[in-house]
Amino acid sequence: MKDSQTSQGLTIGTLPRLAAIDIGTNSFRCLIAEVDPQEGFRILDDEKAQVRLGEGLNQTGEISPAAQQRAIEALQRMCGIVTGLGATMVEVVATSAVRKASNRKEFLAAVKQATDLDIRVIDGEIEAELATLSVHHNFAMDKQRFAVADIGGGSVEIVIASGRHTETVTSLELGAVFLTEKFIHNDPPIEQELKLLRKHIRKALKKAGIGKELPVSSLIGSGGTMTNIGAMVMAMRGEQYETVHRYEVLHSEVIHLLAMLTRKKQKDRQNIPGLSPERADIILAGMILTDELLRKTHTNLLRINAKGIREGLILQSLQKRGLLPENDQPRDWRSSVLEFARSCRFDEQHATQVTRLALKIFDTLAETNGLNQRDRELLEAGSLLHDIGYFISYHQHHKHSYHLARHANLFGFTPREREIIANLARYHRKALPKKSHESFATLSKEDKLLVCQLGGILRLADGLDRRRNRQVSGISCRLKKKQLHLTLIGSGDLSVELYGARSKADLLESTFDYHFSATTEEEK
Repeated sequence: MKDSQTSQGLTIGTLPRLAAIDIGTNSFRCLIAEVDPQEGFRILDDEKAQVRLGEGLNQTGEISPAAQQRAIEALQRMCGIVTGLGATMVEVVATSAVRKASNRKEFLAAVKQATDLDIRVIDGEIEAELATLSVHHNFAMDKQRFAVADIGGGSVEIVIASGRHTETVTSLELGAVFLTEKFIHNDPPIEQELKLLRKHIRKALKKAGIGKELPVSSLIGSGGTMTNIGAMVMAMRGEQYETVHRYEVLHSEVIHLLAMLTRKKQKDRQNIPGLSPERADIILAGMILTDELLRKTHTNLLRINAKGIREGLILQSLQKRGLLPENDQPRDWRSSVLEFARSCRFDEQHATQVTRLALKIFDTLAETNGLNQRDRELLEAGSLLHDIGYFISYHQHHKHSYHLARHANLFGFTPREREIIANLARYHRKALPKKSHESFATLSKEDKLLVCQLGGILRLADGLDRRRNRQVSGISCRLKKKQLHLTLIGSGDLSVELYGARSKADLLESTFDYHFSATTEEEK
């Protein structure tokens, strides 16, 4: 399958489609995307195949005939999907298993004959570069010092970076399949096996100089080990977010999960909520490596990047073809929210007015009620998106707003934060939050309170623009004991805005236990 189309050869009126195939030691992934003028690209399909290409490679040094056949079958299936979706630009890379196999030339020739795919075998440094490209596309890291770890079946790629500047790149033969085959031979593993495994990892990391650097703000992890850790922690917490992408895990949670999993047999691990059954045999090695990486990088926070190398390939391919700026400007959450809201054809003037008024009320209440800057940003995002449900229908548009926001790819927000933003939009009108509402019931106790606090502010601010004509030019907020009083400033009759505020102060009053009142003042 050739790369048969470039940006110069596009048909007018069509958007180019690209495919990226990552041939890993454990699994193959195929990502198909279409160029998007706003976000660079949008995902059309993400196919995964558990091939175990590296099975037995450590013992024989070769890709086995059975593994090769599984690989060809998986790649033929992926080629069918690529062709069906009309992707005319295809990037295919192979990593650790193919890199180290003594029969790699024969393998590449067999795949070429069966699929017509031209495979590029990349080294660990290129893997790390692709993983880091994906990180910058998905996380706001421009002002932070952080670490990246992409754990594959055969190797791990580790990057230490400060903003957009890479400090060190390290590739080590510490993949989950490799470590499992080398050290774990009992089910469940015996203590001595785990000790030897951990000792080997520590020695390799120390020799590579991992741990000598200053602490980082977080470790951003990609690969199957990382996404499964995220899914297990999410299940353990009783949370039900749509994705583990950008999910945040504490080091202590990795340690507790690991202690539980090491006591179980493989067949019992297959039933652990959030753990893919086909990964039950190699998850321990991957998690012990993750534990050691968190220790060595001196951070307590693991952030999950569910995209990784295959997305990096898409980004690199777009850059190479001039479809994405080479020096892509740093993204920010506010621009992402506005871009999404505009794609839903929202009433920007009304949304901006409600946001301005909501933030003014927030600033009055924040210090007294323990609200912080991040809470303010969540309120701003929720306020900008509160009416996007009109894009579907006026009727029940608050519920439509919830679903649109919940499924949006909002840059810079974790799954938890996106769920809070969606709930703020959900409760800007109509019914107050109830335990019987599924979207509200799944939140933690702390997040339920936060939704009621921020939702109460948004609800009131929305009432202040009841006629959607920005009649209120400003507000003066006064908080005294249990009394919140607003003075509305504007020209002309503000009786509708007064009514709107008083009728929508219900959630704020019940949550903060305040009595609300409002008067008007003629604009000077």
